[in-house]
Amino acid sequence: MKALFVDTAGWVACADGADPAHDASRAARDAALEAGQTLVTTDYVVDETLTLIRFRLGLAAARAWWEQVDRSPRLRWEQIDGERFDKARELLFRYRDKDFSFTDCTSFVVMRELRLTDALSTDRHFRQMGFQILPGARRQVSSGARRRPR
Repeated sequence: MKALFVDTAGWVACADGADPAHDASRAARDAALEAGQTLVTTDYVVDETLTLIRFRLGLAAARAWWEQVDRSPRLRWEQIDGERFDKARELLFRYRDKDFSFTDCTSFVVMRELRLTDALSTDRHFRQMGFQILPGARRQVSSGARRRPR
């Protein structure tokens, strides 16, 4: 399958005009779609994305994002079932030297299963697991909360 996995950080970068990776992320997403690729994401990524957009941009922005992706025929939704959950848990505990989130691990499981190589994300964890990050690694940020200046 020729597809682009979209991680929370990728969705948020596309949605948040103030995100430093906004323009490059939107361009990478649009290029994938123009090339006929399907976007792939998971229910766990959607959970994180809705939460982050709501807290960063407000409830109206979260609803607008949801309505756009929910009706998209170019998006393939993958569910994290019991088997995927168990595999993700194994990954989480296997890599003691990494600070992967559980959602990261569920994404890695799905990407491996579907043989996907590229992820729209600014999260360095995808590169650590051997995946290609699009739009590139100008700024690497976890999909977690924004860091506040000290």
